[in-house]
Amino acid sequence: MSTENTRPGPPAPSVSVLVLTLARRVENELGAALAPLDLTVARLGLLGHIAGVPGISFSDLARMSGITVQSAHTGVKTLVAAGLVHDLTARPGAASSIEVTAKGRELLERAGREIARVDEELFGPEADPLQRQVGTAFREAFASLASPPRD
Repeated sequence: MSTENTRPGPPAPSVSVLVLTLARRVENELGAALAPLDLTVARLGLLGHIAGVPGISFSDLARMSGITVQSAHTGVKTLVAAGLVHDLTARPGAASSIEVTAKGRELLERAGREIARVDEELFGPEADPLQRQVGTAFREAFASLASPPRD
């Protein structure tokens, strides 16, 4: 009887795990790029949603951000304290209206330049070929989603 010492090969790569691994790297790179601006990825997301939907309510902001309304209130308080947004709520219990300030718009522009730099490093012409391919696939997938339907 032959006793072959065979080891099982590595498991097939999981797309979910691969995407999460890349997402973690992107989040770390973005976090490092945004830190000198005193921004986190989460805070940038809130600020971007507020800028994209002037007068947004806390409920809509929470829904768009995938967080609770309580977390949205906490995040907005931080942005208000930093002078990046105005909470135009007339009184407690009234419908809210949140808007980006001029300082917030300027910070979004600076953050946009940092995001573009990170995109270039991770997915641009000098990046790892596999990452370039992933970047191209993402751009193409989301470009088709953003395009208006053709008749």
